[in-house]
Amino acid sequence: PDPSSPLEALARRPSNSSDSSSSGLAVSLEDKHDLEALTDPAELDALITLLPPRIQAALQDHPRRLQLLEVVLDLGRRPLARFADGDFVLSEKLLDYDDIARALANVGDVGADNRAGINGTLHRISVIRNRQGAVVGLTCRVGRAIRGSAELVRDLLISGRSVLLLGRPGVGKTTAIREISRILSDE
Repeated sequence: PDPSSPLEALARRPSNSSDSSSSGLAVSLEDKHDLEALTDPAELDALITLLPPRIQAALQDHPRRLQLLEVVLDLGRRPLARFADGDFVLSEKLLDYDDIARALANVGDVGADNRAGINGTLHRISVIRNRQGAVVGLTCRVGRAIRGSAELVRDLLISGRSVLLLGRPGVGKTTAIREISRILSDE
């Protein structure tokens, strides 16, 4: 692997590192500028606009918004912006059912796997349900396209061989799969 490639830069992290948040997202602090370069501000705005207004305002003005990894909205808790080096509280007001419903109204259908997307973007939404099936939390992960992230397996793809991608959350599996899809559709 090319250690200077964007995917490798984003995936680097020593196993005993304390440079990431408790979510296990593997973006090293040294690579925050790489993350900003990979973030399309217009696409990020599509994620931000689904959030309740007070949270939108906090993110629109946040100086590190292009480094955003995900937004966590859990009922009865403060909304969080998750960055590689930790979480940032977006509002002191606790989230209520109206906040969750407002965010869900702007998301595509939530499937049986409790995941959804925002139409026309790479962003992913995961929901948490209570025992009655009501959504009580959302994690909105910023999706980024990284060209060249599947070059290591290009020869396998062209040959028709199977490829298995394994890794911790946040290391680029979905990003690589998007790139694999692009390669296969272009070939």
